[in-house]
Amino acid sequence: MKLRKQHPVWITDMGVVTGLGDTPDDLWESLLAGKSAIRPVQRFSADNYHSGVASCISGLSASGQASMIHDLLDRLLPEKGRIPSDSHLITATTKAGIDYLERSHQGEAADSQDLLLSSFPCTVSQKLGLTDTGINISAACASSTIAVARGAARIASGRTEAVLICCADLVTEFVFSGFSCLRALSPVPCQPFDRKRCGLSLGEGAAFLLLMCEDRARQEGRSHLGSVLGWGAANDATHITAPARDGCGLVQAIHQALTVGGVGPEKIAAISAHGTGTVYNDLMEVTAFQQVFGDAKIPIHSVKGAIGHTLAAAGGIEVALGTKMLSEQLIPPTVGFSDPEAGAAGWVCAESAAISGDCLLTTNSGFGGINAAIILRKGGAA
Repeated sequence: MKLRKQHPVWITDMGVVTGLGDTPDDLWESLLAGKSAIRPVQRFSADNYHSGVASCISGLSASGQASMIHDLLDRLLPEKGRIPSDSHLITATTKAGIDYLERSHQGEAADSQDLLLSSFPCTVSQKLGLTDTGINISAACASSTIAVARGAARIASGRTEAVLICCADLVTEFVFSGFSCLRALSPVPCQPFDRKRCGLSLGEGAAFLLLMCEDRARQEGRSHLGSVLGWGAANDATHITAPARDGCGLVQAIHQALTVGGVGPEKIAAISAHGTGTVYNDLMEVTAFQQVFGDAKIPIHSVKGAIGHTLAAAGGIEVALGTKMLSEQLIPPTVGFSDPEAGAAGWVCAESAAISGDCLLTTNSGFGGINAAIILRKGGAA
């Protein structure tokens, strides 16, 4: 049964910064060309780690005592006035200005406030001149997916007319060493859903999404890039880092999103999967998708073979990318994928493929068993 929503949720503006460029169009064109930003790490020595590759943003740097996160936000955020000043702000980051730890360890001057997750929404609010200082969601790699869900729910219920979602995370030696200790990193660029996959590749990136109720968006003449139709989240409560192998948490999150959106599985034209390239995550996702969609073999895409795993920013980047897929009715190739893992054949796309339909599912999963799902609808669709 479709839950009653008085206010449709429009995506009216967005921005993306990744290792493949500073705009959504940069990312889109690079994906269609099969490019990858995963390359040898230059920011720090990776000689003692399990991997030496990651997707870092070219030229990203710290200024004075400030974290690199400020440079990333300056590249991402639009000029003041483009975002309504009364927008409710929800940010998503797992580590904020974590480069502070490395700089202070090396004896360099650094602002300790950048390390605090609570400082991140304040920084975004100040840069854009918002009246709301915002909140931050840190739910591992599902952080920005849950931020979008929370923002959409506020608009749908009539509590808020405009919500700004802003997400970002950095590649630092601290983060890199942690994933290396878990032996989660691939020594070569990651290969989502490929039989030879052996781990993830870290990436850094950021995204912003402006969500608005339809009435206000129309009054202000805003673009309708897409709609957030449904959302869901669930925890499989299985392991601190590993997913439930039967995909139970992801299945539950997807069913919630379909219910909220009032659509059946047959309406989903494509899936933007978490697709990290780790053995258990990819197998879990395929298992979950087969439970939800049966033998339909919905086209699946993962962006992480191209830009790496951007942690808290992954969901926001993938929602922006999903709106582009629906607009173009095209799914890009999954970079790094060539030899399908068991169950992935006929689902995951090694080449660009046309899609047909108004709805797309995007999912993310994270440490602690968190799973989240968003149903997007094509912009302008009835």
